[in-house]
Amino acid sequence: MNNFLQYNPTKLYFGEGQIKQIPNEIGQGAKVLVVYGGGSIKKNGVYEDVMQQLEKLEVVVHELSGVEPNPRLTTVRRGVEICKEEGIDFLLAVGGGSVIDCTKAIAAGAASEADAWELITQEVPIEKALPIGTVLTLAATGSEMNAVSVITNWETKDKLGWGSPHVYPTFSILDPTYTFSVPENQTVYGIVDSMSHALEHYFHRTANTPMIDGFIESLLRTAIQTGPKLIDNLESYEHRETMMYLSTTAFNGTLMNGTDGGDWATHRIEHAVSAIYDIPHGGGLAILFPNWLEHVLEEDPTRVKQLATNVFDIDAAGKTDAEVAREGAKALRHFWNSLGAPNTLQDYDITDEAFNDIVEKTFIKPGVGTYKEMNRETVLDILCRSL
Repeated sequence: MNNFLQYNPTKLYFGEGQIKQIPNEIGQGAKVLVVYGGGSIKKNGVYEDVMQQLEKLEVVVHELSGVEPNPRLTTVRRGVEICKEEGIDFLLAVGGGSVIDCTKAIAAGAASEADAWELITQEVPIEKALPIGTVLTLAATGSEMNAVSVITNWETKDKLGWGSPHVYPTFSILDPTYTFSVPENQTVYGIVDSMSHALEHYFHRTANTPMIDGFIESLLRTAIQTGPKLIDNLESYEHRETMMYLSTTAFNGTLMNGTDGGDWATHRIEHAVSAIYDIPHGGGLAILFPNWLEHVLEEDPTRVKQLATNVFDIDAAGKTDAEVAREGAKALRHFWNSLGAPNTLQDYDITDEAFNDIVEKTFIKPGVGTYKEMNRETVLDILCRSL
């Protein structure tokens, strides 16, 4: 186990009715930019709830709507422009991970003279950001309690993950009832994304980490138990709250305590795929991650075997480590497919036509993979397995 510092300044309000905490967190008379997506919050009542709380503060409210599922740089720039023109001093993201990620980029861009893309690519350091609050409406990314964001530059077809301690939300409101209207396919993608975050933390090479390993295994088993029940009853408070807290915990820094942080190669590859094809992030992960497992177990099946036996209850008696590991990879694929997640890139009409471009975009930043370091040939192998 490595030495570590645990730090997370986000105040989390969890449970039904927590929207009433907004007046305790945003200053009286502030100029607030409310950021949201395609307008579903106006249909399910969340928008009205937020505005009622803001009215108590006599704040000046501006709005930025239309944030894309893979948030785009052009939308970030629109938000930065509004902030600078209107003197915005607080941003409130109302939505899922895409809305929150976009809001983080706006917060950094509005506090800098540099272009937002220069901050995202780290050409210019992020020295400060406007404060952010979030009202979560989709359990998936964990962005409500971390300092990470992913933005797509559609002009260059680049999708980059970035982060800064300056963009931690000051508070986040997690009301499971606000996720009742999330459709089945988006709920499935959220389950896949949450599990992927846990899995990527799991594939580290740090010795003596039984507590963190066991914690991750418990999260995964909980997702396996809860996921099908949630899909059968999308308005179950019990199952929505379980997945909401699970998705937050899977990517708020807790799971990397004492380890090298895990292996995020699959996310890097998926970002490259969805930068070109604009597919749902969770759908891409459902296709790629089992094939990453198949690839790495051929060299070292140890960790995949542990996943197979401890999470999927694969019987190891009379089998080689590789055989057990392979059954574990298949079990993960089968579980995600049983929920309705895609199985191959062809499910999105993706062929090998752009594989070379995907490989190059995967390496737009150096260093892909830590549990197993990837090169262009190994990334191409995973893509070919995913057809």
